[in-house]
Amino acid sequence: MKIIDLDSANLPSYFLCLEDWSEEIKEAGDHKEKWYGKMKDQGLRVKLAVDDNGVAGGMIQYLPIERSTADGQDLYFINCIWVHGYKQGRGNFQKAGMGEALLQAAEEDVRSLGTKGIAAWGLILPFWMKASWFKKHGYKKADRDGISQLVWKSFSPDAQAPKWIKQKAKPQKTPGVVTITSFINGWCPAQNLTHERAKRAALEFGDKVVFNTVDTFDRQNFLQWGISDALFIDGKQVNTGPPPSYEKIRKLIENKVKK
Repeated sequence: MKIIDLDSANLPSYFLCLEDWSEEIKEAGDHKEKWYGKMKDQGLRVKLAVDDNGVAGGMIQYLPIERSTADGQDLYFINCIWVHGYKQGRGNFQKAGMGEALLQAAEEDVRSLGTKGIAAWGLILPFWMKASWFKKHGYKKADRDGISQLVWKSFSPDAQAPKWIKQKAKPQKTPGVVTITSFINGWCPAQNLTHERAKRAALEFGDKVVFNTVDTFDRQNFLQWGISDALFIDGKQVNTGPPPSYEKIRKLIENKVKK
């Protein structure tokens, strides 16, 4: 196993988070590809863990914290570390040290850039991107927002801990119609999948439903709302982790239309 920088050969699978075998993930559209096109010259770094056959089994992507969902200075932010764990496609690469190797490589890279530290987000529940996993590797709690914990590791004595940029407002219902508001940044195929499903479901109800998109890659939009990726129906947030099915989203909309 070795760690490499993202190359052109692996770009298509990177856009699908290594799940290029999955028809479901392809519903997410090309949002991540477009996001990458804009971010690759704004400090985005991506590394892959490949096995002895050159097959990518894991990935990590990190960027300047000023382009993240956290507030900080002279830090990098890990917005995703993922080791493929399905039997389908390329197979299960978990429990083989890829995650730890990717994290170490990212830290070494960030140190070489002269940055003062690196931050990441993790869930306090024992699911994907566990905060406890980062803590086992020397990260400390910096902030918390619900079940999402902001953790960080300092590389310099004068580094300052980051903080979450928290929600400032929520969308309101438009009188007379069901109002769907989708906040989308583009970096995460799972959230892009939710956006595309909601948009497709909304079309089925014609003028009874209004679908609004808030592009949070635009930093001013993100800072205005304090929301990066989320789905709201008539001002109520829908749980999007894991992404709800098309049928579930359609049913939620239908129930509102019938009222």
